[in-house]
Amino acid sequence: MSSFFRGLRSGVPIGLGYLSVSFSFGILAVSYGFEWWQAVLVSMTTLTSAGQLAGINMMLMPGRYLEMLLSQFTINIRYSFMSVSLSQKTSKEFKGIRRWIFGFFMTDEIFAVASNEEEVSTGFFAGLTVFPYLGWSFGTLFGAVMGNILPESVMNALCLAIYGMFIAIIVPKVKSSISMFVAVAFAVTLSNHFYYLPVLSQIPFGVAISVCAVASAALVAILFPVKEDESNAG
Repeated sequence: MSSFFRGLRSGVPIGLGYLSVSFSFGILAVSYGFEWWQAVLVSMTTLTSAGQLAGINMMLMPGRYLEMLLSQFTINIRYSFMSVSLSQKTSKEFKGIRRWIFGFFMTDEIFAVASNEEEVSTGFFAGLTVFPYLGWSFGTLFGAVMGNILPESVMNALCLAIYGMFIAIIVPKVKSSISMFVAVAFAVTLSNHFYYLPVLSQIPFGVAISVCAVASAALVAILFPVKEDESNAG
C-alpha cells in the first residue's frame, strides 16, 4: 500500500499538467461540433493527446476507418515500445491481465516517471496512473462544458493552446539535437506539401500524418544512425 501512495504522489504533477492540456482539447472538440459527453468519452477511452487531436479531425468525415486505424497506429506505436522497455523493470507480480490493464495508461510522462524506479511494482504504477487519468478526463469535461459558455472569440483563442503544448514539447528537443531538428523540419515541410499542393492535398488527413511521421523517422535513421554500442549505453 505504501508503494501505491508513493505512486499517487508522483502522479500529481502529471495530473495537473494534463488538466490544463485536456481543457484545450475539450474546447476544441466542442468547437468541431462534438457534444460534451462525446469529448469526455474520447478522453476516457483513448488517453493520447496527439491521437485524439488527429482522431477528432477524421471523425468529422465518417467512413474513413482504415485511414483512422493507420494514423492512430503510427502516432501511438511509441507506447508499445515504452511498454516493452518498462517491462524490463517490472516486478514479478506485474504480469497477465495486469499488464493489459496498466498498458492502457501508458503515456510519455508516466513512462518517464516509472522509468526512474529501480523496480516498478503494480502498486506504484497503479497509484501513478490515478491523477493523470483523472486530470485528463476532468480537464476535457471542464473544457467541453466551458466551450458551450465562452464567447466564440475566446474559445478560438483557447483552441490554440493544445498546439502550443506540442510546440513546447518539441522546441527544447530541437534546440539540443540536430537529428531532432532535421526530423521536425522535414516533417513540417512534407506536411505543407500535403496541405498546399493540388494533388497531394487530396490525400486523406490520416494517411498524410502517417507518411510524414514514417518518412521523417526514416530520413533521420539514414542520416544519423545510432551505433549499437551507443544504443546499449543509452
